[in-house]
Amino acid sequence: MLSFEVTATDGRARRGRLTTPHGTVETPAFMPVGTLGAVKGIPPDTLERLGAQVMLSNLYHLTLRPGIEVIEGLGGIHAFTAWNRPILTDSGGYQVFSLASRRSLDADGVSFQSHVDGASLRFTPEGVVERQRRLGVDLAMVLDECPPWPVSEEQAAAAVDRTLSWARRAREAWERTAPAGAAGGLFGIVQGSAFRGLRERAAEETAALDFDGYAIGGVSVGEPEAMRRAAVEWSAPALPDGRPRYLMGVGTPADILHAVRQGIDLFDCVLPARNARHGNLFTRGGVVKLKNARYRDDPLPPDPDCSCPTCQRVSRALLAHLIRSHEITGLALATVHNLSFYLDFMAEIRQATASGTLAALSDPVSPDPPNEARHP
Repeated sequence: MLSFEVTATDGRARRGRLTTPHGTVETPAFMPVGTLGAVKGIPPDTLERLGAQVMLSNLYHLTLRPGIEVIEGLGGIHAFTAWNRPILTDSGGYQVFSLASRRSLDADGVSFQSHVDGASLRFTPEGVVERQRRLGVDLAMVLDECPPWPVSEEQAAAAVDRTLSWARRAREAWERTAPAGAAGGLFGIVQGSAFRGLRERAAEETAALDFDGYAIGGVSVGEPEAMRRAAVEWSAPALPDGRPRYLMGVGTPADILHAVRQGIDLFDCVLPARNARHGNLFTRGGVVKLKNARYRDDPLPPDPDCSCPTCQRVSRALLAHLIRSHEITGLALATVHNLSFYLDFMAEIRQATASGTLAALSDPVSPDPPNEARHP
């Protein structure tokens, strides 16, 4: 089972320790996104050396390819991915939003038309729990309805009610399918879009279901920054102090720092890898946009203040050339740097929280990333 201990606080911010069947996660922590079981261009051993403690994969995508049966037959998701540290799987709820044209919702669950081959795929609260049990994940998510933005309060309320109904069913199914040995934990998800009353009600009712952890979902779906941050501020205080809190799909370093100050412990986002593929590097001096002509003959490291393997070995000129040429090595090198930047930032946040100096910590960069926060 999971255990979570808060070891230090600074205001609402928490320094904590989350213990899972596959290791301990020091929080606040950033989870690199390995949708199909791997972070694009990054081998598992490199991800470990960068300091990643937990990886996120996606149940919808893994169900389509290679299939739950295949992964289960090969010893479970850790053996299959060669990642021996904790793994969290998203439930497919985000695909309710991102694949709206290829799915239909009803009270029992959601039916998808596969974006790969058009085949039919059915997700129910119980089926999602069962698949994650079979994979052997450490952190499992309930099926939820992630509404788009803009959305009416009436539509958002319906999504909250459906998510709560599914959460109750998932909680019961999780208990029924508990294995005899070590098992991970199940997280409930708080929806409510940008409506304070809905957020507070959803957080209170989800907390009452006594999940192992709690997530704030339905953010970073196109809403303005102020609304995104308000959703966190409304939701977090109603969640139990003794359980981990996860903000799904967020985000920029500034958004992460804001959420940590509201008491959030776990984060995921595709921005480090996606920006790398666009040739944009996060640095303490701002975003380095490698496609700009100025970097064609720049001998400096991508970030002179960074100690990651990329910055210790290659120049901006080489990396700019590789990115412009669509050379896969360039994409991998850039991703290594951006992930290192995020993971180092989280370590800095943990240290500042433990020492009571979080108020003095500033956003390390003013990013200008593509407006794409989550995987498809």
